[in-house]
Amino acid sequence: MTTLTLPSPISIGLARGLTELKLFFRTKEQAIFTFAFPAGILAVLGSVFSQVYEDTGVSSSQVLTASMVGAGIIATSFVNLSVSVALDREDGTLMRLRGTPMPAVSYFLGKIILVFVASLAETVLVLVVGVGLFGLDLPTDPAKWLTFAWVFVLAVVSCSLIGIFTASLAKSASSASAVANLPYVGLQFISGVYMNPITWLPAGMVTVASFFPVKWAAQGFRSVFLPDSMTKYEMAGSWELGKTALVLGAWCVVGLVLCLMTFRWSDKRA
Repeated sequence: MTTLTLPSPISIGLARGLTELKLFFRTKEQAIFTFAFPAGILAVLGSVFSQVYEDTGVSSSQVLTASMVGAGIIATSFVNLSVSVALDREDGTLMRLRGTPMPAVSYFLGKIILVFVASLAETVLVLVVGVGLFGLDLPTDPAKWLTFAWVFVLAVVSCSLIGIFTASLAKSASSASAVANLPYVGLQFISGVYMNPITWLPAGMVTVASFFPVKWAAQGFRSVFLPDSMTKYEMAGSWELGKTALVLGAWCVVGLVLCLMTFRWSDKRA
């Protein structure tokens, strides 16, 4: 008697990731807007605010570029997945997938693969704007790029899982947009993405922001693309890379637990 061996959840997730990428790039308007939005915001705001920080030679436009890398990733992961997962549930895609051997974890992995590729392309575009318009110098130290790699991965995974969880809170795809955008926009302001330096913000606001990934992702990327002389404009006077890894890593775990606890394949609530 032949025993049928099913693919592993990882194999199923990788296959689902390829499908997600194909579906995403077929919708050209969505792909273009996703990639262009952070770069467009950077080009506008960076041209308006162009002060130079004393004793560093770094402009506020360059600081904004580094922070927008993190903000762009979070928009692609948290905001977009909040809507797309809710839409998959609303149009019956999730119910059809439930009839296949796909476990929920594989579905999560497929979405994370989509976000990883989209965020990487988005990051390249933001850096092109930062280098071309605002004279940002890309790091030559391999250690800086290693920091970029782990901050990027942790930001993508943690915020993707939070986005999937947020989709479970929304009653529909249209309401998911409102549920996700309100905290995302608010956290950008209190996390030092648009307000440079972050030390201009009230300490209480920054304390609240410190519980969420936006601040740490933006700060982590500032440590990659800005000189160490800029640490004096951070709240702690350092890049706090250890704490960045701890907070983003913790959100990866918390996000996965929340997803597994709340994820549902249909609009019907138990």
